[in-house]
Amino acid sequence: MGDIPPQDHRHLWRVGLSIGGLIWYNVLWSVGLLGCYTARKRYRNRPRSPLASAPSSTVPGVSILRPLKGLDTNLYENLESSFKQDYPKFEILLSVADENDEALSVVRDLIAKHPSVNARVIVADENVGVNPKVNNLMRSYAEAVNDILWVLDSNITVAPGTLARAVDILSGPAPSQSDSLRKRIALVHHVPFAFSSRTTFGARVEEAFLNTNHAKMYIAINATALDSCVMGKSNLYRRSDLEQVDGSLVRHQHEDSGRTRGLAAFGRFLAEDNMIGSALWHELDLRHDLSCDVALNALGDMTLSDYIWRRVRWIRVRKHMTLAATLVEPFTESVVLGVLAAASLRFLTGMPVHIFLPAHFLLWILVDLDVYASLAGYSLPSSKRWSFLVAWWTRELLAFPVWLLAIIGDQVEWRGRRYRVLRNGEVERVSTTGRHGRSSRRHDRHDSHERLVQSPA
Repeated sequence: MGDIPPQDHRHLWRVGLSIGGLIWYNVLWSVGLLGCYTARKRYRNRPRSPLASAPSSTVPGVSILRPLKGLDTNLYENLESSFKQDYPKFEILLSVADENDEALSVVRDLIAKHPSVNARVIVADENVGVNPKVNNLMRSYAEAVNDILWVLDSNITVAPGTLARAVDILSGPAPSQSDSLRKRIALVHHVPFAFSSRTTFGARVEEAFLNTNHAKMYIAINATALDSCVMGKSNLYRRSDLEQVDGSLVRHQHEDSGRTRGLAAFGRFLAEDNMIGSALWHELDLRHDLSCDVALNALGDMTLSDYIWRRVRWIRVRKHMTLAATLVEPFTESVVLGVLAAASLRFLTGMPVHIFLPAHFLLWILVDLDVYASLAGYSLPSSKRWSFLVAWWTRELLAFPVWLLAIIGDQVEWRGRRYRVLRNGEVERVSTTGRHGRSSRRHDRHDSHERLVQSPA
């Protein structure tokens, strides 16, 4: 064979890259359509669980743990949704770090309003690591009467049937010998669906993100069940399972490793929810499932800068947990993916970019709006249409610049404190206050329990 001229080498490379770009484009569309289809199938029909009307002696008890700090947005309604669960056997443990916390007045009002509900306040803060949510939860975790725990962030509202339907999944039939490939469900979680009565632009952008692209990818990743993907807004699991894991993500053979186990083992992580899910998955070979309910996430005031720095924070955390997925992330977003496909098609077929890109973005947003309708139970209201579309476009256009900003650093701010992200998502406190500390402190309350989701969040 003769030598191939350099220009032919370059042409072959461009052909290969263009074909690869189109293959990747189709893969990402398949993932997005899977998320859209699964959302339609799962969330457009929410049947009543038989456990809701069963005698209390026949159902497993549940301890609802709600860590609190300050007056979160919509706090009264968020907490009251726990008191109104259609389930015959549960207790509520509402925990604060100190007795002067502003949330206590709301809690006491609710306990007085619902005397028939077994609810109590726990004022304690056990320092087991850098994560303040875990420190807050330690006493509630130890004192909970029931093995099944439902950990709910303070900015979350849930429908009355949510607990019963989640217990249905968690307590489902164990895998039979004829179905040996099916794993026991150890954790039930709920996709967040954001709502806001505020008009601040950052809150609108966050709402557009969580209710479309984030939800679509979160649902799709969980539908494939290739690996753990958990966001800790609302998680149901067994304490007896958690007591067997230590966050090492190494499969245990019932040996005593000498490591701390249970909830305390996750105090060293900023994203303890994702690590708990991963530990149950990898250390015990158990699985997760999404319920047909959503976790209604109340958003407070948020500037666009607040939104950007929240996204930066969790990309930096994720970078130290799943580097490969984080590096690929820009190529899953509509703008970069669309430009990649447009360039590939133009080279291979001559299709004009100005014809392809409008069609690409139109189809992309139609899928996102369908996901929104599945989760909300109704289409996007016409009164919100234009403000929502502006927020959606802002989020899409900011996705790559925010990723670039995040990928070059390893320090994050959370609840007014600065941390350095270490290996596997562990963190250490950094004593200096960063440039954006004021913004983070101002936004503490509605952001106090924001969590990590692998992939697009």
